[in-house]
Amino acid sequence: PGSPAWLGTATTVGRALRMIEDGFLDANNVNDLADKLGIGSRHLSRLFAKHAGASPSQVAATARVQRAKRMIDAGNMALSEIAFAAGFQSVRRFNDVFKALYGRPPSSLRRKVNV
Repeated sequence: PGSPAWLGTATTVGRALRMIEDGFLDANNVNDLADKLGIGSRHLSRLFAKHAGASPSQVAATARVQRAKRMIDAGNMALSEIAFAAGFQSVRRFNDVFKALYGRPPSSLRRKVNV
């Protein structure tokens, strides 16, 4: 009692979510994540569907977009630099995922400065 295993599958999903937030899926795939957690990738997908309502890949994409949004808000980096720094493999994928999540392109978040 009291051990993570005692708490059940929610603990496994929680560990996976922390690893995804830390960028694990930026350099690895879902099979690697499942291996690291000591379970199969199909079981991991079922757990995510049950506890998170999304696949590990969808959660990772959302985490990347949120990281990118924070970078856009924080400074003047080029959007292409932000895409790669947030963990996207291409600017096109960054734009597509951002637009799907927020309904507008990332460039629309840039503040217009009147000179």
